[in-house]
Amino acid sequence: MSPPLSRIASDERLPAQVDVVVIGGGVIGVSAAYHLAKKGHSVALIEKGHVGGEQSSRNWGWCRQQGRARAEIPLAREALRLWEDMQNDAGTDAGFRRTGVLFLTKNPEELAAWEKWAEIAREQQVHSTVLSPAEIAARVPGNADSWVGGLHTPSDGRAEPSMAAPALATAAHKHGVTIHQDCAARGLETQNGRVSAVVTEKGTIRAQSVLLAGGAWSSLFCRRHGIALPIGLVNATACRTTPAPEITSGALGTDLYCIRRRLDGGFTLALRNRGTVELSPDLFRYARAFLPTYRHRRKGLKLSFGKSFFDQLTRGTNWRLDRPSPIEAERVRDPAPDMSLVNSALAALIESNPALKGIEIAEAWGGTIDCTPDTIPVISPVDTLPGFFLATGFSGHGFGIGPAAGKLAAEIITGDTPFMDPAAYSHQRLIDGRPLAPVSLF
Repeated sequence: MSPPLSRIASDERLPAQVDVVVIGGGVIGVSAAYHLAKKGHSVALIEKGHVGGEQSSRNWGWCRQQGRARAEIPLAREALRLWEDMQNDAGTDAGFRRTGVLFLTKNPEELAAWEKWAEIAREQQVHSTVLSPAEIAARVPGNADSWVGGLHTPSDGRAEPSMAAPALATAAHKHGVTIHQDCAARGLETQNGRVSAVVTEKGTIRAQSVLLAGGAWSSLFCRRHGIALPIGLVNATACRTTPAPEITSGALGTDLYCIRRRLDGGFTLALRNRGTVELSPDLFRYARAFLPTYRHRRKGLKLSFGKSFFDQLTRGTNWRLDRPSPIEAERVRDPAPDMSLVNSALAALIESNPALKGIEIAEAWGGTIDCTPDTIPVISPVDTLPGFFLATGFSGHGFGIGPAAGKLAAEIITGDTPFMDPAAYSHQRLIDGRPLAPVSLF
């Protein structure tokens, strides 16, 4: 079951030609389209389902700098500023609030890692405070657990996934982006060795540049054109509770459960570092690259071998562009939630916070996270196909950093000086087999 989602209207006419086509209507694609349009470029945003329909509306809604890998800290800092600016520009609420992020632990080794991270973060003007047990008791006085310490970042925020991508798309449309939903991209056309057009199910759009921000679908699309993109898919589960007392106004994470205060008075709730890895031919193809990260996180992962494996084997990757593609066969990816995770999360939350006794699960849903081998996204040109760019593989971090990721992608596409060094996000690092070490804390 998918969470409720704000919906926006599509433009009726598909343009014959634009400067840039953006494929994918999640937070990253919408943000990239917004920044490109603000630079004066004509942009068409195409989405096979509807804006925000997949992981952009199914995540926890955290907008955090806290615990980010070193390479992601500049993105996270800029994203927090842009969340405010873009929400104001849209003139409609994305639910963004700077209410802070607090993590608590019972593990002394984890606390030591947080202390080291806080020192690195301060070098990049992110100010996080390591908390003692007494300071934790003062911040969450009704909590019944015993913690060895915590990490608090007051400048972090939260937003409402069900509202965010449509709100940011409203801002993009305001600046001239045309939005085309129920319009799958089937593939690319090339001329003289570079991108010249995108073929969609509703017609062809000529373009000088194309940005693929297709999340879980990006690797399949790339393989249609002989481009390697190591992406693994992890199905995650989250839920929302009925209205509850406010034990935190922001986001709270622990060794087991994580919550985020919602505008409707409940919490978005999930278990930390839990998910189901979809075994697929693609994953086996890139198994060596993914092995270090899998070993690091295997305790929280289940493995799934089922229909999707055989679907990938039979559908192939060389479909014709004048016929329906495999991408059109699943308009909105909607995996079932793992209710064992939901029930465990609720039990852990109430046991830790007795004041919440009596709250219930109002709704649960699944979503699919697109993961790279090093859990660092790709925001990059594709060297083997000029004019083709990627913003994908966000590994569960894309919602919070989405506005800045879109800005960085726009700067790379237009050749402007980027606001940060994009080297860590290169596509080529994955092809050369030199991914970064998986260093994100959460």
